[in-house]
Amino acid sequence: MTLPYQIFDDRFRALIRPMAQVERLATGFLWVEGPVWFAGRQELLFSDIPNQVIHRLTPDGTLSVFRQPSQFANGHTRDPQGRLLSCEHGSRSVTRTDHDGRIVTLADRFDGKRLNSPNDLVARADGSIWFTDPTYGILSDYEGYKADPDLPHRGVYRIDPGGTVALMCDSFVQPNGLAFSPDGRILYVAESGSSHDPDVPAVIRAFEVTDTRLGPARDLCWIDVGLPDGFRLDSAGNLWSSAGDGVQVFAPDGTLLGKIAVPETVSNLCFGGPGLNRIFITATTSVYAVDVAVGPAA
Repeated sequence: MTLPYQIFDDRFRALIRPMAQVERLATGFLWVEGPVWFAGRQELLFSDIPNQVIHRLTPDGTLSVFRQPSQFANGHTRDPQGRLLSCEHGSRSVTRTDHDGRIVTLADRFDGKRLNSPNDLVARADGSIWFTDPTYGILSDYEGYKADPDLPHRGVYRIDPGGTVALMCDSFVQPNGLAFSPDGRILYVAESGSSHDPDVPAVIRAFEVTDTRLGPARDLCWIDVGLPDGFRLDSAGNLWSSAGDGVQVFAPDGTLLGKIAVPETVSNLCFGGPGLNRIFITATTSVYAVDVAVGPAA
């Protein structure tokens, strides 16, 4: 039996279940993204961006449509109240789906100008929502609607609990996935600009968070195959990132601990399952899963 793991640091052994295999749960999509687990309903939601569908997958393998059309929805997360938060390329907005199904626009403009194409987002314990806004959804009609950007930058933004949108960082070529450390004091953001410019480093950067401000960026870790897209942190602060060869796992200090091989290019992942120790992986045309020995950051 061939196992999917490469171990570069012994600390990785405590994070995985050595005999667990990567399972393909569903396939036949165009480009899957944005997995998010709803524990109360025991279901996974994820996007097939070009097909304009948000799918629902349950543990028994049942696949159904959650929303269609989806406005080319990309990344998703849950807010502290358990509501679905989404980034929509088509509407160029961040939305919330209330428990009654009503869709509320949280942000679609900054400084009076339309956002580019919100990509990924994370909710912080203080009620704020942070999101990235690269231009992938307006580069063509494949993942959105082709358009020229209104804004001069591709930013990282914060929506405060009152609804005000603030630009937190404008130094990325194409900001992508983002997540907070377990204590909420560090924000990690993926730079995926190498998708169109090979001179851009495939790096995940870290920022100290003080109140509503970000400190200087520092390069935390580099993806050595492909580029960083979506990622998640576990309860110990280790970072599990998408990559061209699967999932790459880094310690809080940026050390590469190990890799989990996946047959397709990975776009994103999340923790879920009954024990929250199952990683669901969106990868090009398919959704995969693997059981690990650690759970998500709170």
